[in-house]
Amino acid sequence: MEFQKDNTFVTGRLKSMTYAFKGAVKLIKTEHSIMVQFSLGIIVTIAGFYFHISQTEWLCQTLAIGLVLAVEGLNTAVEKIADFIHPDYSKRIGFIKDIAAGAVFFAAMTAIAIGLIIYIPKFI
Repeated sequence: MEFQKDNTFVTGRLKSMTYAFKGAVKLIKTEHSIMVQFSLGIIVTIAGFYFHISQTEWLCQTLAIGLVLAVEGLNTAVEKIADFIHPDYSKRIGFIKDIAAGAVFFAAMTAIAIGLIIYIPKFI
């Protein structure tokens, strides 16, 4: 069966958004790291409403949540591709996975810093 690409702008974009949404749902339902990050995102969103954070704080917080979830999703994709290509243990594949995990670490540390900058003053 041959794949036919939808070249129309509107329906093509709608199909792309549908696939992207399905992918996001799959990530949230199947990947523990995403479940944790998504839950933390919900918690800090609730905290934002509770503490009445400013518009700028909302922008930073939303960007941080999105950054962590996006990088975590890319990390998962790298891991799945690496496991598919080379199911057995490999030092080189391990190196690639470590680098992808390192990117998540940078995003998470940035999000933590943003959270501390926003919320520490609320507790002091």
